[in-house]
Amino acid sequence: MNKKVIWTFFGMLLFVVLIASGCSSDEAGSEDTGDDTAEASDDTESGDDGEKTLVFGRGADSVQLDPSKITDGESIYVTNQLYDTLVRYKEDSTEVRPSLATEWETSEDGLVWTFQLRDDVTFHDGSDFTAEDVVFNFERWATSADFIYYGYMFGATEDNLKGIIDKVEATGDYEVKFTLTEPNAPFLYTLAMPPFGIASPEAIEEYGEDYFKNPVGTGPFVFEEWVKDDSITVVKNDDYFDEPAKVDKVIFRTIPDNGARFMELQSGSIDVMNGLNPQDIEQAESDENLQIIRRPSMNVSYMAMNTDQDGPMGNKEVRQAINLAIDKEKLLTLFEGVGKAAKNPMPPSLWGYNDEIEDYGYDIEEAKKLLAEAGYADGFKVTLYSMANPRPYLPQPKVTAQAIQEMLAEVNIEVEIVENDWDTHLAATENGEHDMAFLGWTGDNGDPDNFLYVLLDKDNAKMGSAGNVAFYKSDEVHDLLKAAQTEMDQEKRSELYMEAQEIIHEDAPWFPIAHTTPPLAASKDVVDYLPHPTGSEPFNFLDISR
Repeated sequence: MNKKVIWTFFGMLLFVVLIASGCSSDEAGSEDTGDDTAEASDDTESGDDGEKTLVFGRGADSVQLDPSKITDGESIYVTNQLYDTLVRYKEDSTEVRPSLATEWETSEDGLVWTFQLRDDVTFHDGSDFTAEDVVFNFERWATSADFIYYGYMFGATEDNLKGIIDKVEATGDYEVKFTLTEPNAPFLYTLAMPPFGIASPEAIEEYGEDYFKNPVGTGPFVFEEWVKDDSITVVKNDDYFDEPAKVDKVIFRTIPDNGARFMELQSGSIDVMNGLNPQDIEQAESDENLQIIRRPSMNVSYMAMNTDQDGPMGNKEVRQAINLAIDKEKLLTLFEGVGKAAKNPMPPSLWGYNDEIEDYGYDIEEAKKLLAEAGYADGFKVTLYSMANPRPYLPQPKVTAQAIQEMLAEVNIEVEIVENDWDTHLAATENGEHDMAFLGWTGDNGDPDNFLYVLLDKDNAKMGSAGNVAFYKSDEVHDLLKAAQTEMDQEKRSELYMEAQEIIHEDAPWFPIAHTTPPLAASKDVVDYLPHPTGSEPFNFLDISR
């Protein structure tokens, strides 16, 4: 007998898996001309033509706008406005609610999921949304290794195991059935993630390889224009099936420098900004025209060490010594109160967090001892790759890198800092060009597997597309994480994750840095801005009072 599971019963958090911390796909954006850029920058004032325009300032441009190929936050900020998934997270949590699907049921053995779809949805190009469109999208992903979850969802892993989806079928005009290869606890929550945004088949066929810069979904906003490295403009979808947008237009402006972005907020040329310098928070709070909006913390910043080397980084004792040689508490002063020290690869707000683990602490003499035992008493040279752009989990990457450089010099480790723009940094780390590298992760669904499997499983340590940029390959950790994916009892899953964290701590593929509560600053005119724990949110709920 089948067990029907309607959406209202899904109050518990399951978990999902991702396999990438970035994307190194084709160059994103349209041709950038001086005239277009100037015109885009000047057209940021709200109200000149009676329309409500929200201008969102950010530190970097999007990588691309095909949600199936990206995990970087700057791209997801935009794709969240353009696409809908079958199910979505609630506005203030990772609990799932209906979206393109109105309800669903699963078989008792957990292998078959059947979704009932809305019958009143159209894509931005005017084509009707049906079950066949869902099948088209999943078949597209299943035949493209560029889909960032290809290995997990469809393709063979290093163990020659199948992906979790066996087949997807349209069993009616507005009904779709998924058959899985094995029970998968995170499956429903996987479908709510941004990369599973349903795109228009007609647009994909029309634009071909250029679809990534001509996005067409069903979301609350419609893509209008992309001026590369300057701005992306989306406009209200008047035919949206869900909560209609309250603003008519959103312009995402790229302003790389945090201080310059804050000055533009103060002058009124932008309405909201992320990447606020910690030292500017107090000034924003004291400004009667501004407000601080704090995003719930569900992230981690870290320095990955490339373990796939014959040299120092391939030596566990060296990695442990590096953990001991960095004064984390001193490093955290650079976060100006928005960061708390991390000791595990996942935030303490998640179930399964192992709080029994003791951080390495700061011990120069023990670090020197371990380096000597490993044969590196005289030290060595190493590269530290850093992004130039601020990130929500690492607001000041440059000064953080310089601080670590100075600290490691105390144990004769000479650090060369290699600073790149965001796109270049992602590509370099995915390809393993670094010895050490800064990165971070904002959780997608409130589940430990979204951190541990994505960032530290050997499945995701593939050169050229690595989410695991430490290239850490532990068979023991892999077995624990794979067991947790098919275990339906959350208490047992928690035990598996806690054990995995102990092994990871001992092997030290990372120097975990911090968990942050990323602040956004906004004009007082912005109302009902609801920051989501996953790091970005649809803008159809917010408004501008002017």
